[in-house]
Amino acid sequence: MTPDVPDSHDLLSFLDFHVEAGVDVALDETPHDRFAEPEAPRRPAREEDATPERPSRQAPPAEPVRAALSRPEPARAEPARAETPSTFGRSAAAAPGEAAGDARELAATAASLEELEGLLARFESCALRFTAKSLVFADGNPQARVMFVGEAPGADEDRVGKPFMGRSGQLLDRMMAAVGLDRTNAYVGNVVPWRPPGNRNPTPQEIATCKPFIERQIALADPDILVCLGGVATQALAGTKDGILKSRGRWYPYRTGRREIRLLATLHPAYLLRQPLQKRLAWRDFRALRAALDEGQG
Repeated sequence: MTPDVPDSHDLLSFLDFHVEAGVDVALDETPHDRFAEPEAPRRPAREEDATPERPSRQAPPAEPVRAALSRPEPARAEPARAETPSTFGRSAAAAPGEAAGDARELAATAASLEELEGLLARFESCALRFTAKSLVFADGNPQARVMFVGEAPGADEDRVGKPFMGRSGQLLDRMMAAVGLDRTNAYVGNVVPWRPPGNRNPTPQEIATCKPFIERQIALADPDILVCLGGVATQALAGTKDGILKSRGRWYPYRTGRREIRLLATLHPAYLLRQPLQKRLAWRDFRALRAALDEGQG
């Protein structure tokens, strides 16, 4: 009896299941048949079973013993001195305060957005950079009057290397177009520039480590209005602990380092894809954004 061969639809469904479960990276280039591999030797059930037989105790000859006692001991090698880690070489397992301190000192040295991106590419105190494929720094026009900030890249953004490239990015583009904006007159970034594994939310430690870089990025871009997409970005930059449904539509003051600008909180496009009825709230926020931009032009 010939076994059933799965068709392309079954294979795609199988891949979709693994992607939804967070499996998005292959560990090896070729598959392995683990059932065909030899089994590892089993440990004995009891520790006594693993103990080799003790040899019979016999008195050693006297001459070899005297020779061993009279032989000088070899010089012990001094332990290697640990070098002081550099800003780029500090372990990713560093304490949260140390990692955030490194980021703050490093970000302050950047005189341009290009220099800041280069510093981020060599920054090693955030473990996310070792699990992500790409550094997702920014997209759009850095001279624009408005800057959008999300929380962290997803799988599509990690693959392309730019923020908001997947379904949520397509929705964001349509939302911007509805108020006369696009990526030629808007700047887009994220609080965390590396994708967390499995598209999970970034941890408070990861946010604290990356926050000095997004703050420096905002200061160098110096927009007139900052729009935070979602609760993670709003809480990180506006300094509020309120949930996004409570904080959305509200304006907060934000210091860029040169001046105080207005920060608007709104819903993340990924949330709107899951809750389409909430698009009416986001539409109100974008209308308020458009009115603020028009007011600034007058």
